[in-house]
Amino acid sequence: MHLLRVLSFALTLIVFLFTSAANAHPEQLGIFEGETDIGSPARAGSVEFDPAKQTYLVSGGGSNMWFGSDAFHFVWKKVSGDISLAADVSFIGTEGNAHRKACLIVRQSLAPDSPYADAALHGNGLISLQYRETNNAFTREIISDANAPARLRIEKRGEYVSMSIANAGEKLHPAGGSFRLRLDSPYYVGLGVCAHDNNSLCQAVFSNVTLGEEHPGTGKPTLLSALETVNIASKDRQVLYVTTNHIEAPNWSLDGTFLLFNGNGHLYRLAAKGGKPTMLDTGFANRCNNDHGISPDGTQLAISDQSQEKHSLIYILPIGGGTPKRITTLGPSYWHGWSPDGQTLVFCGERNKEFDVYSIPVAGGEEKRLTSAPGLDDGPEYSRDGKFIYFNSERSGSMQIWRMRPDGSQQEQVTSDDYNNWFPHMSPNGHWLVFLSYEKDVKGHPENKDVMLRIMPAAGGKIEVLAKLFGGQGTINVPSWAPDSSKLAFMSYEFLP
Repeated sequence: MHLLRVLSFALTLIVFLFTSAANAHPEQLGIFEGETDIGSPARAGSVEFDPAKQTYLVSGGGSNMWFGSDAFHFVWKKVSGDISLAADVSFIGTEGNAHRKACLIVRQSLAPDSPYADAALHGNGLISLQYRETNNAFTREIISDANAPARLRIEKRGEYVSMSIANAGEKLHPAGGSFRLRLDSPYYVGLGVCAHDNNSLCQAVFSNVTLGEEHPGTGKPTLLSALETVNIASKDRQVLYVTTNHIEAPNWSLDGTFLLFNGNGHLYRLAAKGGKPTMLDTGFANRCNNDHGISPDGTQLAISDQSQEKHSLIYILPIGGGTPKRITTLGPSYWHGWSPDGQTLVFCGERNKEFDVYSIPVAGGEEKRLTSAPGLDDGPEYSRDGKFIYFNSERSGSMQIWRMRPDGSQQEQVTSDDYNNWFPHMSPNGHWLVFLSYEKDVKGHPENKDVMLRIMPAAGGKIEVLAKLFGGQGTINVPSWAPDSSKLAFMSYEFLP
């Protein structure tokens, strides 16, 4: 019996010591509760908390935080509800893999394939908001246009996660680009370091760490607009421009050097690499809406504007700006497509309280009605070979993608699912069809809703999600493909408290 008591005591001591190692005392971890290696790094990580300086020196190994599972060292705390975690972040030393990572993380569990999001500083200065939606799913990212900021913040509000950044001496500001990620309470929040090399250890210092709501609400949320691109192959996103102005409808130039977008009744031009936008001269047209597009030869621009009458009319002008020439006599008319030969425009027009698809010669003349089904027909755009006009119609009971011949004949349904699908755009190479999808209970194409960008082969086939975001009509209601068909430009939005 004495031997059994000794063995029992020894087993209890071992369990106690193991638990203590995995969940260090609060005074050893500051505001956090525990630390552990995620996955199976070859070299064990650790954390050293300095109470006097309130800094965390985190060492982490592991091959990567990417694909379907992760390997890194995690210093964590269990939380519920919305959360904000901010810290000054810097690496110790300059050696190591260029993609070693120091991260602020929200994570469903400690399993290596857990859903998560992180605001990640890479060894080469790259900043990205990474995320895995479900267990074992591929990791995606939203790359910031900044490089090596001194301070990061990750925020979870409802089902949206976002990132803010700041250089030394600056206040935190949104990096742009948020995404939907469902994390059930409780979940984990904390600091992570990954060497991106399973045979190495990487060290990073996290200081001025704050956990909670770092900025109180003002009572009136501020809208943040982000012009982004998404890579069709990887589904990774890149932020090009962020503003607190409401901007919409990015439209890529044919040579790929710039994008156009609208805001505040004007059109703006932004270099494809980002930077500061400049206003385009549109003459008297100072109430342009988000329906605009470039001619197939790249020399002209079609716009929809309502500065001259109480409703929208269609005009064309030189691509570099100038005096608009009126095309449509009747209104409201909203431009959406240009025929591949450059001779015809297609648009959505309201006539006798019915919205239908119309065509009209670019040179001007009589408009031709192409649809006549009861309900809304909208968003017409030519296929790249000119054989079809794709559009969205609610004639079948919900908003779905349809197509027809350029003369309006052979109208047929393309999509049929539980979403309301709007604004079809075919890729320049003719391989893909992308469109905007709302939940089935959303009527019309309102702004500030949960939406998805979805893509399918133009010849038919499986529909895939490119991105889940907060958006609406202005997200992709105009042609927004890069000329090489590798990327799509779009607008995402976020309300800041």
